[in-house]
Amino acid sequence: MSNHVHQTDVAIIGAGPVGLFAIFECGMLRMRCHVVDALEVIGGQCSALYPEKPIYDIPGYPKILAQDLVDQLQNQAAPFEPVYHLDQQVTAVTDGADGRWHLETAKGTRIDAAVVVIAGGVGAFGPNRPPLAGIERFEGRGVQYLVKRREDFRDKRVIIAGGGDSAVDWALSLAELASSLAVVHRRAKFRAVPDSAAKLQSLAEEGVIELVVPYQLAAIEGDGNVLGAVIVKDLDGQTRRLPADVLLPFFGLSQKLGPIADWGLDLERNHIAVDPATFCTGRRGLFAIGDIVTYPGKLKLILTGFAEAAAAAHAAHPIVFPGEALHFEYSTTKGIPSA
Repeated sequence: MSNHVHQTDVAIIGAGPVGLFAIFECGMLRMRCHVVDALEVIGGQCSALYPEKPIYDIPGYPKILAQDLVDQLQNQAAPFEPVYHLDQQVTAVTDGADGRWHLETAKGTRIDAAVVVIAGGVGAFGPNRPPLAGIERFEGRGVQYLVKRREDFRDKRVIIAGGGDSAVDWALSLAELASSLAVVHRRAKFRAVPDSAAKLQSLAEEGVIELVVPYQLAAIEGDGNVLGAVIVKDLDGQTRRLPADVLLPFFGLSQKLGPIADWGLDLERNHIAVDPATFCTGRRGLFAIGDIVTYPGKLKLILTGFAEAAAAAHAAHPIVFPGEALHFEYSTTKGIPSA
């Protein structure tokens, strides 16, 4: 372990959209940021789970792809020169006698900060894997739990398993690229948005896709580590063999707070309780924003998280710069201050 300790004004835990906007808001108030994220890439769920899915409720963008939003937020934060520590989870957050916060990651990175902002989204997350023997050896070789690039599925035999929004949305999106596409679900009714479910049914009636219902996954076959087919069975135990190049099981996410649960915070149903005026957790200099927080009237929207980031940055300023008056100015007045 290195003895080096990174010194900064603000340590942000989570590099999703809300964490990225927090860099900008802190930068506008001349506060330097280090950012830690357990994922290998910036962008949180937007980058890891649905980079090419459109988002419709970002102000000023009638429609924007999730990855494009992340890219724009990263560009917006870039002038303030944030330091990213990716592919590492914060394992300890302690407050020292000096009134500052000390963070350590699983990889031994250490950060000393006046303020900590938890923007961890849903916490640590991962896919719910279907209980299929030997599925691990096909992961990344035919079995995938997310779609990074639609083009990767062109002319492939694709099997999608699941009945929620993710399964239906990706079936609609990939139908025009795949050489064949089948959707496996244990019941004929899908849990997706009714309009999307209706479009899925129309594609099935047109013969563009096949609805394999009511069936569920039973086994997978392959040559070595290369997927070749998916075996499904109905409620009576009758099986079918579906030739496949790709299996996309969409059975939701396993979400856990991870080490955050041990940091002595006020938790309500695995969410951090905060003061909605400042987004302070009740411990001086420790703030939380985004989907991980709860308070009366909380809306789990990215745009809500943006507003929370701004409020937390302003509440953090007197801790980073004690005794210094903060005179609020619009960005159109002061422009982008130097980092």
